[in-house]
Amino acid sequence: MALSFYVLLLIAANVLISRKGFQYSSFFNKYLFQIAAINQGQYYRLISSSFLHADTTHLLFNMMTLVFFGDYVVSYFGGYAFWLLYFGSVFSGSVLGMYFNRSKPSYSAVGASGGVIGVLFSALLAFPEMKVGFLFIPIPMPGYLFVLLYLGYTLYGMKSQRDQIGHSAHLGGAVGGILLSLMFSPQLLRDWMQYLPF
Repeated sequence: MALSFYVLLLIAANVLISRKGFQYSSFFNKYLFQIAAINQGQYYRLISSSFLHADTTHLLFNMMTLVFFGDYVVSYFGGYAFWLLYFGSVFSGSVLGMYFNRSKPSYSAVGASGGVIGVLFSALLAFPEMKVGFLFIPIPMPGYLFVLLYLGYTLYGMKSQRDQIGHSAHLGGAVGGILLSLMFSPQLLRDWMQYLPF
């Protein structure tokens, strides 16, 4: 299935801007997420940092997730809603990342993960029976189970802080994706009640 214009445009923007960031450190440093700079009023970094990536592997991983799940969101919610959901998730991921790391003015980050996770969670809300793998677990599982396990993994990562992954931005993106999906399609909450373990 060919990718929609909405997903392709987003991927192209990420690739082109990330590539420029790989080539020019001054460009990279001007637009990355950095607590002190944002506190000084450079709020554009809350969004601009999502178009930069640490390296090619980081970029490829995020873009492949958009390839796999982006058009599910487009088909269910529509193209413009897909963009709103993506950028809303980027913003919510950045805001939570900023709050969680508020005592670390030198903290910096890059990557589309907040938006990508928002799209992923939106797709799984709309299609909860979709089969998906979980990191190093090769056995596909239903989307609703992936959502619950991923949230648990992310909360553990935020608490332990044992790696360089921006778990707070991931959680913020997931929350943004869930809330915006429910705003666009409130009946999803009713449909999902059957999958909740409580």
